[in-house]
Amino acid sequence: MRFALRRGFPLVAISVSAVLAAVIAVLTLTPLLGPQIEVPGSDKVHHLLAFAALAFPLSAARPRLAPWVVLGVVAYGGLIEIIQPYAGRHAEWGDLVADAGGAILGSVAGAAAGLWRRSS
Repeated sequence: MRFALRRGFPLVAISVSAVLAAVIAVLTLTPLLGPQIEVPGSDKVHHLLAFAALAFPLSAARPRLAPWVVLGVVAYGGLIEIIQPYAGRHAEWGDLVADAGGAILGSVAGAAAGLWRRSS
């Protein structure tokens, strides 16, 4: 049973990350129309948390690849910032910095969780 869980975990990690990437794309690329829903916290905190969540599953699945996960997640955030002006949104350097911070935070936490899981 343990072998099956280990073998299936990367597929789960990829699936979770793909769903999170799609949700992030929709939330960051949908034009802001009409009244906005107030969500607690600043825009930068939302970016940090979203990109930390995106980086976590892949880094947990393969801790040694965490630096590459960071690079990929930051590149994804940069791509979103490049596309946003064409989607009726505003690109901001602060958002990209928050995305990078979230990618680092999520990858470090994910790698630590993955290493802990393997050691127990």
